[in-house]
Amino acid sequence: MIRHIKSARISQSKTSDPAVTKTVESLLREVREGGDAAVRTLSIKFDGLDRDSYRLDDKEIQACINGLSKQERTDLDFAQKQVRNFASAQRQTILDLEIETMPGVVLGHRNIPIANVGCYVPGGKYPLLASAHMTVLTAKVAGCKRVITCAPPFKGEIASKIVAAQALAAADEIYVLGGVQAIAAMGYGTESIAPVDMLAGPGNAYVAEAKRLMFGKVGIDLFAGPTETLVIADETVDGEMVATDLLGQAEHGVNSPAVLITNSEGLARDTQREIERILTILPTADIAGKAWDDYGEIILCDTLEEMVAEADRIASEHVQVMTRDPDYFLNKMTNYGALFLGARTNVSFGDKVIGTNHTLPTLKAARYTGGLWVGKFLKTCTYQRVLTDEASAKIGAYGSRLCLMEGFVGHAEQANLRVRRYGKRNVGYGMPVEAI
Repeated sequence: MIRHIKSARISQSKTSDPAVTKTVESLLREVREGGDAAVRTLSIKFDGLDRDSYRLDDKEIQACINGLSKQERTDLDFAQKQVRNFASAQRQTILDLEIETMPGVVLGHRNIPIANVGCYVPGGKYPLLASAHMTVLTAKVAGCKRVITCAPPFKGEIASKIVAAQALAAADEIYVLGGVQAIAAMGYGTESIAPVDMLAGPGNAYVAEAKRLMFGKVGIDLFAGPTETLVIADETVDGEMVATDLLGQAEHGVNSPAVLITNSEGLARDTQREIERILTILPTADIAGKAWDDYGEIILCDTLEEMVAEADRIASEHVQVMTRDPDYFLNKMTNYGALFLGARTNVSFGDKVIGTNHTLPTLKAARYTGGLWVGKFLKTCTYQRVLTDEASAKIGAYGSRLCLMEGFVGHAEQANLRVRRYGKRNVGYGMPVEAI
């Protein structure tokens, strides 16, 4: 039996706020019609930054890199190495294909990098420099020729650590632009910014809505919502660890769900007590506490099967498994953005440094997609080749009859022409293929 020790007070919304949509549509239109002048106006209005050019020059970029302390540079290099190594290993699993499916018929596909990618790195409430690794590095490993980045200023100044991370990840162009104007500038292009083919990276509700509205004009990585975390735990861990991991992700925002699924009522109660205690000392308690009050849940199950079923129903962005046998959930679960198996790992490792990508599906999108990875920056494009007259005539005879079943006479004639030209004798509509 499944019971709620604590239920969420507010359900997640899977629909866009009409007011946000209306605002974003207006801002996108301003940039589309006004170009660089509109970008400058909006940057002054929303970010308080006025520049002749929002692209950083080499001197400004190098100053940001030089501004890193020795330890900061070491840490950034370490994190980027982990992301690059895993993305490179993923890329090696994505192979081109060519196969002769029947005598004289060759089919294949090529994995072609997207030429121009725009990466957004948030920097409002928290300067999320890790997003530079996750987007820029991954696109570069995929082989994308031009990867540009936008990040807003932080407190009215260039977000130097984000810029350093973007540069060390080998971004080709770096812009100090935030919000909808950044998404619009990259997606539509302006007089000074060549448009991209794909947009990637997280952002606030306005950035997410801008990406949603731009989809079709450009590709996007994911439709992103608030950060989500789910902890699956049993009595092998204690409430302090579970509470720390729940609140550590709830601090992302006041609308970030944090959920515990457990088969131990003792752990459920202990976690509740620890959450109350930690919220009295956590510097971000005003955010994490409200997220927990409104969106937090504790779900008590009797069996492992119930725990898996609940976890798959929730389809959380992050799923942390701290149980006696974490591999049980690895083997049984199907709906999740990323799994963190065992108490020795946690979601913050994935967010910042361990090497897997932190751009992941939210709002139950894990039911049908995984997160950002090197394959998202590749187009798998097919091709076909017919090598012999016999193969062309054989495929043509089948194709002609199938086209006529659908009423496509012109399609059928394309096939019939090959049958007449390449068949052993004059074969018309409907001739049995065995006669060729």
